[in-house]
Amino acid sequence: MNCNKIIYIRGLIAFFFLCLLGVQVSGQIISQSDSILNKKQNEFAKWKYGMFLHFNIGTYADKEWTTGYEDPLLFHPSKLDCQQWAKVIKSAGMNYAVLTVKHTGGWCLWDSKYTTHDITAFKNFRNGKGDIVREYVDACRKEKIKVGLYYCMPGDFSNSYGNSLKPGQKDLHGLPPEAEGDFEGFIEKQITELLINYGPIDLMWFDQYSNKYTGQYWLQLKALIHKLQPNCIVLANNADNYRNSDIISYEYPWRKQANPYKAVPPSENKDVAELSDCIDADGRWFWHTGEIKLQKVNVLSNLIKLCNTRHTNFLLDVPPGRDGLIEDVYIKHLMAVKNSFFLK
Repeated sequence: MNCNKIIYIRGLIAFFFLCLLGVQVSGQIISQSDSILNKKQNEFAKWKYGMFLHFNIGTYADKEWTTGYEDPLLFHPSKLDCQQWAKVIKSAGMNYAVLTVKHTGGWCLWDSKYTTHDITAFKNFRNGKGDIVREYVDACRKEKIKVGLYYCMPGDFSNSYGNSLKPGQKDLHGLPPEAEGDFEGFIEKQITELLINYGPIDLMWFDQYSNKYTGQYWLQLKALIHKLQPNCIVLANNADNYRNSDIISYEYPWRKQANPYKAVPPSENKDVAELSDCIDADGRWFWHTGEIKLQKVNVLSNLIKLCNTRHTNFLLDVPPGRDGLIEDVYIKHLMAVKNSFFLK
């Protein structure tokens, strides 16, 4: 066999391999093969019930959406224990978890080499030398909980939810300051960091995937994740097709307000999906000061049942408090939900 034929055959093999992984080839984005996607979806469908953990600077700023200009010294979880989270998740009958490792403030819960807008700025937490992502993934794996990471894509967060920038402040659009001028490249580097440094990640959960700043880049990022970790499930919040997301997604509080008739999967649904909701009765994702109002036990247990009978997992947000622990009031409520649902 001559050299040209060998090169040609090797090229075909390489191209085929790239197609399987779902990467960009000659400007065209190649999707993961149906067999790989189906395998991941079948695996995801077994998880049934999980916990969303909204925990970041918003916990201390008392805000749902932060801007990136918060004082990092506010962050001081004196009793943070990710093992407590994992044990509560397990005891509640849940099988997976999703942690907000970067929310709208751009603050990263790990030491990212691409920014100082990260956990190293939280000097009141382990002298700026902590790594909550590491503690979280290790705790989940110890309890055999599937590991999910939430990453918020860019958006106009600085003048929403009661936020307003001060004179001279640039809109960071939900990313660290170092991302300015190259949102796509910066996001790609941070996602690569998360997928290379923390072992197998079962689920990457993205918010605002179709935003006006990087929406056109979304499929390329999704393909990169498939390349780095082919078994990792990529979920795009509120995506309604398998092109944009490995799993169909329903953000229940938002959908219920926008269009109550499309807030849950239809009764004939056959798509593998996830519905996310809050334990908080007011639809708040982060822990807040003041009275804690909880959704009724039977409402939550009925929604879990409805979702699971429609090929849909239920992801319930239970926010850790400012001490870094899941509060007893939430734990008792979770146990009541478990008894109501699992003992029917």
